Amino acid sequence: MTANLMQRQLTRRHILGMAALQTAAAYGFTRVGLGSAHAAEPDAVDSAPAVVVGSGYGGAVAALRLGQAGIRTLVLEMGGLWNTPGPDGKVFCSTNAPDHRSMWFRTRTEAPLATFLWLDVVNRDIGLHPGVLDRVHFADMSVYVGRGVGGGSLVNGGMAVTPPASYFAEQFPTVDVTEMYRTYFPRARSMLGVNNVDPAWFESTDWYRFTRVSRAHAQKAGLRTTFVPNVYDFGYMRREEAGTATKSALAGEVIYGNNHGKRSLDKTYLAAALGTGNVTIHTLEKVRAISRAPDGTYVLTADRIDTTGKVVGTKQYGCTYLFLGGGSLGTSELLVRARETGTLPALDASVGAGWGTNGNVMLGRANHLWDTVGAHQSTMPVMGIDDWANTANPVFAEIAPLPTGLEHWVSLYLAITKNPQRASFTYDSATGGVRLGWTAAQSAVSVAMAKKLFDRINAANATIYRYDLFGSSSKVFADDFTYHPLGGCVLGRATDDYGRVKGCPRLYVVDGSLVPGSIGVNPFVTITALAERTMARVLAEDTAP
Repeated sequence: MTANLMQRQLTRRHILGMAALQTAAAYGFTRVGLGSAHAAEPDAVDSAPAVVVGSGYGGAVAALRLGQAGIRTLVLEMGGLWNTPGPDGKVFCSTNAPDHRSMWFRTRTEAPLATFLWLDVVNRDIGLHPGVLDRVHFADMSVYVGRGVGGGSLVNGGMAVTPPASYFAEQFPTVDVTEMYRTYFPRARSMLGVNNVDPAWFESTDWYRFTRVSRAHAQKAGLRTTFVPNVYDFGYMRREEAGTATKSALAGEVIYGNNHGKRSLDKTYLAAALGTGNVTIHTLEKVRAISRAPDGTYVLTADRIDTTGKVVGTKQYGCTYLFLGGGSLGTSELLVRARETGTLPALDASVGAGWGTNGNVMLGRANHLWDTVGAHQSTMPVMGIDDWANTANPVFAEIAPLPTGLEHWVSLYLAITKNPQRASFTYDSATGGVRLGWTAAQSAVSVAMAKKLFDRINAANATIYRYDLFGSSSKVFADDFTYHPLGGCVLGRATDDYGRVKGCPRLYVVDGSLVPGSIGVNPFVTITALAERTMARVLAEDTAP
């Protein structure tokens, strides 16, 4: 996307919405909207025609399109509003110097890399706080999620990849692929602010030497690489390099948020939604229960928390239209709990099923001394090794940064494999939460696929794997976490073909739980496009004029 197009997209509604966000942050409000003067009154509104749970990609789309349709909408977000600078003048902390802002109610960070040279120098002790990144643990898998207004857009690497049409069709056989690729994917990319790195600058800058080295190694093994778009403003990144803009991607900022340059949802969809004047966002409110009233409306129970994690109040909200955008984990948990406790007994038996990791595996390779990856590394990936067309072993591997500020000769990757394994969430009556049935054996399928690809690269370049990055002297592949949780309320199974939840009229799912465990690339553009498709249909057919 060109700078001129982005400038044209800064409509009056965007400007009004961003002003509302800034006002709310300045005064510490937990309600964000154009009427922020009463935002400190959390009990002032207890119902709305529409409620959206979560402010990630699907929730943000729902909020904007409802607001544009003139429907008064309330967004409930369990995280905070990230718009207030700390004592250091920054909203977010860097990857290499994490503090209390980094993790959601942890006393120590939990980065994907656990060690370096087998030393415990990556993670740090921190103060307990509603930080921006959470790592949710299950028995054999943990899941990274963003916490805050904007959800995962605050903490991801911004890789805005559209899946191959053939694989999208395989995963969603009842969806019109032509319509998706002509209408909804372009609509999503435009609103998200997707742009591409300038190839000439990429070839010359020190900040992507690490990517060029990995590209050369892949090509030597006969493998194809491809540029991938991003929502980080590459024009801003070039100004960072030139010293005319404050550094963010070039200052090690990514997994705990970016202070500049990144077009996260609070700057795109959510700003525009607030600018309609019909949308209000409540922060630090966690929805824990959903039921239906005798008149068919929905009732939500939400706990309000403070910055220590203490529950300081419980609130009920009523709505006619309910949109779930709490992500694969949040939406699945809410619906599985509602079905098993009897508050929404008509939910389909497939709710909670079809969950997968998008085949995520992280690994590192040790390069030769003459193959320096550079002390300077941008945190925004711009290239992947694309072997997805290899039907015997389909893998798409992001060439990931490892920005330590020192030369370390490590090539790092996040591999996305076509792992067919799926798991289900089940209700745990003892805790009131859910368990995830994913096993280590299911992760091993992804490891085997990644190993086949990278064994080829190592053989062609006479290199080896790194054994010092994941906390064990024998662990080469990090297969116990995912950045891409998908499934749990799969489109066309737990819902109809437009995200309408079976058995529950006017209840909709708009997030990654619709995707059946795998999409082959970073999933947020797909989630956004599917949400756009759902909202177009729902507003045309389901809402009153």
